[in-house]
Amino acid sequence: MANLLAGLEDLGLGKLSDMEVYGDVEKAKKAAKAESEKKEKTEEEYLFDKTYTCPVCDEEFKTMAVRTGKAQLIGTDSDLRPHYKGIDPLKYDAVVCPRCGYAALTRFFAPLSGSQMRLIMEQISKKFQATIRSDKVFTYDDAILRHRLSLASAVVKHSKVSERAYICLKTAWLLRAKQEECTREEEKAELHAQEQEFLKTAYEGFTEASSKEDYPICGMDEMTMLCLLADLGRRIGKYDEAGRLISRVITSPSAPERIKNKAREIRDLIKADSSGIK
Repeated sequence: MANLLAGLEDLGLGKLSDMEVYGDVEKAKKAAKAESEKKEKTEEEYLFDKTYTCPVCDEEFKTMAVRTGKAQLIGTDSDLRPHYKGIDPLKYDAVVCPRCGYAALTRFFAPLSGSQMRLIMEQISKKFQATIRSDKVFTYDDAILRHRLSLASAVVKHSKVSERAYICLKTAWLLRAKQEECTREEEKAELHAQEQEFLKTAYEGFTEASSKEDYPICGMDEMTMLCLLADLGRRIGKYDEAGRLISRVITSPSAPERIKNKAREIRDLIKADSSGIK
């Protein structure tokens, strides 16, 4: 029988020239699906056991962490929440000591001052009874709890305001991510309400930090912080303040064009949201 697909070899499609025109379609679909699943990484493949030493109780422990460079960034929300292919690294950013209960985001985990260690031991470690597992893939509920514990530790140890604000921002992102997986409208509404509370607290904290702390703040320069504050203001309904903040970026002679383009996008979002108010 003549090969109806002959000549495709010249186009680099040699494998296609062997296909049957009326072959088993279902068989081909199953083969394609199996190949796709084989190539799709599981969440575990992005993770490894990372060893930490607790700065409070000196316990050495392991917890799941994302392998550097393995997760592929595919985009961000307007408030800087990152989206990755195959895994959400946000779930693994809070480190919890399973012995004493001290918790913090990775960038703030250590070191601690003597007074901070004493505060954690007195107000958290002496009362900590829960079993916090770190040897498994985290659910969003696991991650949210770990971030709440990180926030409690940050408050107890009198951390910088920016650290507390950053934890609130990341917790809001996790609540948003859980909403996206949720199918029950009532639960989604409750998660959204919680997200709004964390966004509001992050907005208040970063506003205070931007007036009292030196830049960079949590890795952000001033123009990036202004964009973030403007978008947080938009999300919690502070449209006038958000508009003033974003105008500072757009009119700044020192802001890079990349940041100004981002600011213009946020300005458009502010206008669209505020125009919908009745």
